[in-house]
Amino acid sequence: MSRSVSPSRHYPPTPQQKRAVLPILPSEEQQGFVWTPGLKAVLDIGSTKTTCLIGQGLKNGGLRVLSWGWRRSEGVNSGAIVDTIQLERVIRATVGDAERKISRRIRDVTVNLACGTPRSYHVDTFLASNGREVTEDDILHLYGQARHEATEHDRRIVQAMPLGFNIDETLTVLNPCGQRCERLVGKFHIVDAQTSALHTLDAVLRKAELRAVDLLSNPIASGLAVLDHDERDLGVTVVDMGAGTTTLAVFARGRVLYTRHIRVGGDHITRDIAQSLSIQLETAERLKTLYGVAYASADDTSIPIALPVSHRNIVRQITRADLVRAIAPRVEETLEMLRYELDGAGLGRPAEGRVILTGGGALLNGIDAVAAEILNRPVQVRSPATIRGLPESDHPSIWAGFSTAAGLLAWAAGARDRFCLAEHEAAPRGIAWRFANFLRRKS
Repeated sequence: MSRSVSPSRHYPPTPQQKRAVLPILPSEEQQGFVWTPGLKAVLDIGSTKTTCLIGQGLKNGGLRVLSWGWRRSEGVNSGAIVDTIQLERVIRATVGDAERKISRRIRDVTVNLACGTPRSYHVDTFLASNGREVTEDDILHLYGQARHEATEHDRRIVQAMPLGFNIDETLTVLNPCGQRCERLVGKFHIVDAQTSALHTLDAVLRKAELRAVDLLSNPIASGLAVLDHDERDLGVTVVDMGAGTTTLAVFARGRVLYTRHIRVGGDHITRDIAQSLSIQLETAERLKTLYGVAYASADDTSIPIALPVSHRNIVRQITRADLVRAIAPRVEETLEMLRYELDGAGLGRPAEGRVILTGGGALLNGIDAVAAEILNRPVQVRSPATIRGLPESDHPSIWAGFSTAAGLLAWAAGARDRFCLAEHEAAPRGIAWRFANFLRRKS
C-alpha cells in the first residue's frame, strides 16, 4: 500500500500575509465525563505569584481543591525565568505549604507554559488513500507526520491537538475512520516553546524535587476554568490578563484553534503609575487595586486620593484623574494588541465572538467596557465557576487570579483527553493505542 504525504505549516500571519479561513470544524456532542482517579497537583508560575493546587475530580463533573499554597513570585519576569535560585526557593515554599495542609508529599505536577516564547500554529498533512477505507493507522501516520514537520532543533512541541480531518476536501469530520476517500487531510494545532527555556524550567523543578508530567499554555488552562462546553463549542475567546503577560485562546467546536502570548500585563500598569506619580511600586499597586479605573470620566477630577509621600506622615493629595491618566494608555495599548492578534489570526467567525476576560488584570474597574469598545465584541469578566475549595474571600471575583491554576487542575484530572493525545513518557500504553482511544472517544 503506497502513501503520498505532503505536510505544510501555517504560522501566525505577518501584516503582509493573509491566511485562509479554517473550514467549519465538526461539533462534538457532550458526553458523560469521568475524571481520572487520584489526587493531582498543579503549579502555576506567574510573574507576581506562584500557586500550587492539589485536588481531584468529583462525580458531578466539578473539581475540588483539597489543598493550596501560594507565594509572591521571584525570579520570573513576563513569563521568563530570570533567576533560577530565587524561583526554586519560591516553588519549594509554595508546594510545601500545599503539602502540609494534607500531610502528603507530592512529586509530579502539571505546570503552566509561559516561558520559552510559546508559539501557536497549524500543520496540515495529507495522504492519498486511493478510494480505500481510512484506518486508525492512517490517522496515526498523519499525526506523526504533523509532529515531524513541526519539529525544530531549538523548540519543543508541547501540545499537538487534532482539529479535524477533511475527506476529499468536501467533508470535515473528527474521526474519519471507516470513510472511503481519495485524499485525506489532517489538521493539527501545534503549541511549542524554546527548548532551552523548557530545559531551564525542568532543571528548576528537579532541584525543587518535582517533575513536570505535563505543560499547558496559560490561556488554554484559563479557558477550561471559566468556560462551559457550549461556549467552547459555539466559539469564544478567553483573555487571561496576568501581571507579566496577557494571553488569549480561541475556542470553537470544542477545540483550541489559536493561542497567543503578549508580554504586557498588569505589572506594566503598576510601573506606569509609579513613574507618573513618582511613587514606589508597592504604593502604585495599592492605588491601582483600590482606586484604579480603566477609562476617564467627568467625575475623576472631583475624587481626591490621599497619597502618602514618606514615612514622616506627610500626605499628598491627587485626584483619580491623575491615576487614570497613568492607567488608561497602557490598557488601551494592550487591548489594541489583542485586537490586532484576533483580527490577524485568520480564523474567521470563531475569533469574532464573545470575549471572556479573566486573570488578576481583569479585576481593574471598567476594563470590560473599554475592551468591548476596542475589540468590538461582547466582553465579560469571569472567574472559575465549577471548582470548590479555593481560598475563601469576601469578594469571589478575586478568584479570577486563580483561573490558570484551576484550569491546570482540570487538565491534570483528565480534561486533556478531550483535546489531544496523551503522550506522557511514563504512560503504560503505546502511542498508537492512545491515539486510537482518542479517536474512539470522538466517534
